[in-house]
Amino acid sequence: MGPINLSDYERLAKERIEPEAWDYYAGGSEDEVTLRENRAAFERIQLRPRMLVNVSTCEVQTEILCDQINLPVMIAPTALHMLAHTEGECATARAAGRAGTIMVASTTSTRTLEEIAAAGQETNARLWFQLYVHTYKQAEQLVQRAIAAGYRAIVLTIDAPRLGTRERDLRNQFRIPDKNIANIPEEERADTFVSLTWESLTWLRSLTTLPILVKGVMTAEDAILATAAGVDGIIVSNHGGRQLDGVPATIEVLAEVVEAVSGQCDVYLDGGIRRGTDVLKALALGAKAVFIGRPVLWGLAVNGEEGVLDVLEILRRELEHAMALSGHPTLASLNRSLLRFPRHSF
Repeated sequence: MGPINLSDYERLAKERIEPEAWDYYAGGSEDEVTLRENRAAFERIQLRPRMLVNVSTCEVQTEILCDQINLPVMIAPTALHMLAHTEGECATARAAGRAGTIMVASTTSTRTLEEIAAAGQETNARLWFQLYVHTYKQAEQLVQRAIAAGYRAIVLTIDAPRLGTRERDLRNQFRIPDKNIANIPEEERADTFVSLTWESLTWLRSLTTLPILVKGVMTAEDAILATAAGVDGIIVSNHGGRQLDGVPATIEVLAEVVEAVSGQCDVYLDGGIRRGTDVLKALALGAKAVFIGRPVLWGLAVNGEEGVLDVLEILRRELEHAMALSGHPTLASLNRSLLRFPRHSF
């Protein structure tokens, strides 16, 4: 029997990926406390199902920035897909299109943003571009390339003024092979980032009329500043536990951010999604949709485009099943009444 859940994909992927690359994908920063909490926090939340509800049909489609997608699960920006599969991000983009969802392509992709866009066009994929700002000039060029290639939104990562201390990579002396950095010419590569401020969003807005989202918000205070800056979406993210260790799980701060935003823009979540019930819990706490990162890489490593598609289909199927069993046939019906929390949290 092939993999039937995301944990199966994780186990099989670990057998196929080189150990140093596996640690790069799987690891977090320092003691990896936040990495573990991203999963543990979901497991502490319980569900309060309602009975005798007509759940003969459960609808999981939703609208994201005027795009209809088939499920409220999107592909987060992750680096270096070719460490998992020779077709890299091109296979991922084609799978996103076939699944009817959105893929966010990373600045640190192993295929150029133009190649990813061309592959995505084969299956009508909706693509966003994630931006790191090493220099303003370089970032401006990347944004213009993304616009020309047909990307539909810009996702600015704001939680990485410098990289977290990823001790697995230090022990392995892991270095990204130069051939795997596709979007930035060798002579322009740098290990440092521009120290962005909220005023930097004014600069970014001057470059494009595309929707702008910020990825890395973890507090109500920053959510308020983001909405004041006019962003089109907020992604609650702790970078998969790869930046500042010891911060809460994203699911634990989601409600705080949603309340602070007060409907002024959509809020999304990444970090720790492994089951359809995880998606259900995030949506009940106010997320418009969620992103998955590592599970996509697992699917890619196991079976390329088909593996990524299957990972997304597993989550779609599990979410629809969980909605039926909990008595919530529509996404609009989900709210906090579905959830039961431990006394010490939320």
